[in-house]
Amino acid sequence: MRAASRLRHNDDFRLTTRQGVSAARSHVVVHLAVLSSPEVKRIQEEPRVGFVVSKKVGNSVVRSRTKRRLREIMRARLDRLPAYATVVVRTRAGINDIGHDTLVSEVDSALTSALGKLAKRSSTHEGTRG
Repeated sequence: MRAASRLRHNDDFRLTTRQGVSAARSHVVVHLAVLSSPEVKRIQEEPRVGFVVSKKVGNSVVRSRTKRRLREIMRARLDRLPAYATVVVRTRAGINDIGHDTLVSEVDSALTSALGKLAKRSSTHEGTRG
């Protein structure tokens, strides 16, 4: 995943998890937000993704392997995300015990659900204006 497509700053992670929508599955939680407000200084049009892998998942080797797996999965899904989108994928314990196909289906399911919630939220906000 290109460096421009990765979330790196703590403020971006915090904004995404607090202002965005989330969708949880057994082993992953996907937080999705569209950050286009002027107070965010690092805005770029291309979607960005960050990962939170807890020590409950395992030691540093296991956590790094988990991040690599998730990075590969999300790289193929960047084109599904809207402009200015930020995504935080948070893992849960036991993620290293599941197979690749199961992990892909959980990430896809959570991402689809979060995109649906985001679309519903934006259509609700547009309906209240005017």
